[in-house]
Amino acid sequence: MAILNKIRQQSLVLIIVIAMALFAFILSGLFDGSTNFSSKSQNVIATINGEDISRDDFMNKVETAQQQLGGRGTSTQAMNQVWDQEIRQAVMEFQYDALGLVVERDQMRDLLKLSLASFEDFKDADGIFDENKLNEFIANLKAISPETTLLNGTPINYQAWTNYESTISAGGRQQTYFNMIKAGVIGTLAEGELDYKLENDKVDIKFVQIPFSSIPDSTITVTKSDVANYVNRNKSKYEVKDTRDIHFVQFKEEASLEDEANIQTYLLDLLKDKVEYNPNSKSNDTIIGFNNTTDNEAFVNTNSAIKYNNNFLTKSLIPTELADSIFDLKKGSIYGPYKQGNYYMLTKVVEEKQMPDSVKVRHILIPFVGTTRADVSVIKTDEEAKKTADSIFSVIKSNRSKFLSLLDLSSDKVSNEKNGEIEFALQAPMAEEFKAFSFENNIGDLEVVKTSFGYHIIEILDQKNKQRAIKVATIAQVIEPSEKTIDNVFNKTSKFEIAVNSQDFKAVAKENNYSVKPVSNMGELDESIPGLGNQRAIVRWTFEDETNVGDIRRFNIQGGGYAVVVLAAKNKKGLMSTTKASVTALPEIRKEKKAELIRARISGTTLEDIAASENQSVKTALAINMKSPTLSGAGREPKVIGTAFGLKEGQTSTLIIGNLGVYVVQTTKITPAEGLANYQAAANRIGVTKANAVNSVLYNALKEASEIEDNRAAFY
Repeated sequence: MAILNKIRQQSLVLIIVIAMALFAFILSGLFDGSTNFSSKSQNVIATINGEDISRDDFMNKVETAQQQLGGRGTSTQAMNQVWDQEIRQAVMEFQYDALGLVVERDQMRDLLKLSLASFEDFKDADGIFDENKLNEFIANLKAISPETTLLNGTPINYQAWTNYESTISAGGRQQTYFNMIKAGVIGTLAEGELDYKLENDKVDIKFVQIPFSSIPDSTITVTKSDVANYVNRNKSKYEVKDTRDIHFVQFKEEASLEDEANIQTYLLDLLKDKVEYNPNSKSNDTIIGFNNTTDNEAFVNTNSAIKYNNNFLTKSLIPTELADSIFDLKKGSIYGPYKQGNYYMLTKVVEEKQMPDSVKVRHILIPFVGTTRADVSVIKTDEEAKKTADSIFSVIKSNRSKFLSLLDLSSDKVSNEKNGEIEFALQAPMAEEFKAFSFENNIGDLEVVKTSFGYHIIEILDQKNKQRAIKVATIAQVIEPSEKTIDNVFNKTSKFEIAVNSQDFKAVAKENNYSVKPVSNMGELDESIPGLGNQRAIVRWTFEDETNVGDIRRFNIQGGGYAVVVLAAKNKKGLMSTTKASVTALPEIRKEKKAELIRARISGTTLEDIAASENQSVKTALAINMKSPTLSGAGREPKVIGTAFGLKEGQTSTLIIGNLGVYVVQTTKITPAEGLANYQAAANRIGVTKANAVNSVLYNALKEASEIEDNRAAFY
């Protein structure tokens, strides 16, 4: 109590001390840049031309994009997709606002009409787009909001519709903007004349090429200083962003040979009947094995990683490498265990029959609410649709000729145009119930069949190429590591991680026969790492302020296993290091040095003298032009051909350094193009080319000119 009383008496002093400590903490943050009184950096994902993109709004859109991608993309891919969309929208909105460009009501209606013209929901009895139906649909959506209805078979609510209108509006503004740009892009008569002359002015030349390849690379010495000077002279080629280099050793959780042998043994055990003690009945039960079971579907679904497939298969539908082994089995025979992909399998032939490889049927489809692709006009319940289908079936069964007259009741508009007929092969992606009836019954059979699309009244019209088909039951077991193998991988990883924290990373890896894999120039927003796949966590770690060159960390790898990673280098924004630049700089520097050597040793003044001294021949090139600056036998050499066009007939050039060697050129004949009375056609062609390029180059140019502050790396 005495201590508590003393604290109470000194409470004012304590408060002052705490306040001073907090103030000192804030000040230190201000000086080291870790504290910011503004919350902008925490709430803004990017700033584009002065406009902020909020973190919350951006993340909501990323979440939506992820849902749309399903399992087909990663979170980073979804983020990059949204980023590209947001950048484009912001860049283009900036242009629209500057011009006061908007989509008026009449234009919006025209855009919607153009976009929805093919939708049956908005057509009148004559198949013409009816704006009143569109207005009625929008009004209904608004009235039932936030509930959904169907549009062209797809669920939609009022919010989704307004988003759709926004997309259409944005597309309209973009189209107007691009059309305005294209209207101002023309080809002038001067450009038309120049283009015509570049293509049709011709010269004949003689030339000597002393190829760079005539001097071995091994004779050319390139120093670090040479590379550094080359980089400084070509800064734009070697400017880099902040990047990171890593080395890693991967430890995969893969099934061992022992694991695979155990999986095969397990499958073989499934073949036999077993006697097991039943604690409930206190007696021994006989468990029927795969060899003797009569309920193959239940057995497979109980013991297999892949569910039972009830379809018949012709030989062509069985994987080629297995076709002979499986298809030639008799009913009840089993093949395996065999390996296919990441599974060991047992396959048993359970049924065989003669089946066609293709069929021709006709059908009438009666959908009900909730069936696949049912549009907004469908109001029948399951029971009502079944009753309608049964009624149609009864009429057609008694008089097949009435089939065509009843097609108007079918919702399958595509097949209706062909008298309700469909032809398809056994491997076609059709509803399983529809396919089973069509292939497993006979020509002339008629039945009502229910699928996810509704009730079908199906009549089999034709079947072709009947042949043996089999139904198989396949038990599949995934080839995966056992717990023992997983433990061994963990132990190896841990030992390596401990060792490299005090010893050289590469040396320890070499000692244990582990492969060290390098990865260079990882960007701050990269996700995929060669050899490891999508490993965003590793990239983020390398860019953290507290991570230093030489730091080592272990990461879990998607799909199982680990990677032990060392940060090998931090490459700061600026010019590439001479070591990395040398990969592309060395060939160019060698060319420069070879050119100087060739220059220094050439003493001849004529083509023949130079060719003789360099052990080369004098070559000719006829009717060359500036538009396609290629020399036969030498390759693309625009500088050489440009020089030839600048010479007079009979004049010889000085030494020219080309792409593939050093050249001397003599122009032997000049053939000017015949003048045209009017160059408008050529000018028009240039105008069309320019206009066509607008779509591909305009946005990129606007984006390049925009001020973009990217803060994504702080959140992803």
